[in-house]
Amino acid sequence: MTRTVRGAALLITGGGAGMGRMYAERAVAEGAASVTLWDRDANALARTADELGARSRGRTRVHTYVVDVGDLGAIAKHAQKVRKEVGNPDIVVNNAGIVRGNRYFWETDSGDDIRPTMLVNALAPMYVAREFLPGMIADPAREARIVNIASAAGTLGNPRMATYAASKAAVIGWSDSLRIELEQAGHRHVKVLTVTPSYISTGMFAGATGPLLAPVLEPDYVIDRVWQSMLAGDPLLELPSSVRLSRVLRAVLPTRVFDRVVGDGFGVYRSMQGFTGRR
Repeated sequence: MTRTVRGAALLITGGGAGMGRMYAERAVAEGAASVTLWDRDANALARTADELGARSRGRTRVHTYVVDVGDLGAIAKHAQKVRKEVGNPDIVVNNAGIVRGNRYFWETDSGDDIRPTMLVNALAPMYVAREFLPGMIADPAREARIVNIASAAGTLGNPRMATYAASKAAVIGWSDSLRIELEQAGHRHVKVLTVTPSYISTGMFAGATGPLLAPVLEPDYVIDRVWQSMLAGDPLLELPSSVRLSRVLRAVLPTRVFDRVVGDGFGVYRSMQGFTGRR
């Protein structure tokens, strides 16, 4: 792939606002052929589409679909529409995600917390990728990308976010397995990028505190790094680099030592105590 997405077709979940909107802005700025946005918020989608349309001045076609990716049936239904009305995307950014309250696991509700978190964060990326992968694989002359936004929370346990951590751990395991499968099957034109950032200051994790060596990240910085890694065909992006350090320490230190040194000493296990999330 070139150094830009010029001429490419992108599909971004959670594209109505926040990081999803920022990915769309970058695509329009670089002259993407089309940007397809999925979001459950119709008003946010309309606002974003209007702004992107004004910025692109007709150079990039902007398509919006009101989709709740927590409804797995809706994914199949709208994927069929996209293939028919826009065409199969060259790049899929699985960006949509949710996090629920500052509670211990036994205080969570299976219907309001556990089920929607696993549906949106873990199953939806799989279902979205499954819909568009055959089209990507079928055209080996055209490079394709699947970007899966996971989380550093999926690489180690953290109190008060057990379900969220589980959902992101699932994404990480699936995403890297998919990457290896594509390589083994000879479909090397389809690259999979797994992203594991720590907290990002978008409001989603309002009130959370960055542990030692892992300050809260600025969205612009994350977008830049993800974009560079996607275009380069990198397999994994850990932000900041201390996320990799914590994985190494988790592997070499006894569990109780890791708890004391990293969990308590670095403040990881206290990082969600003040979490409020978006109001």
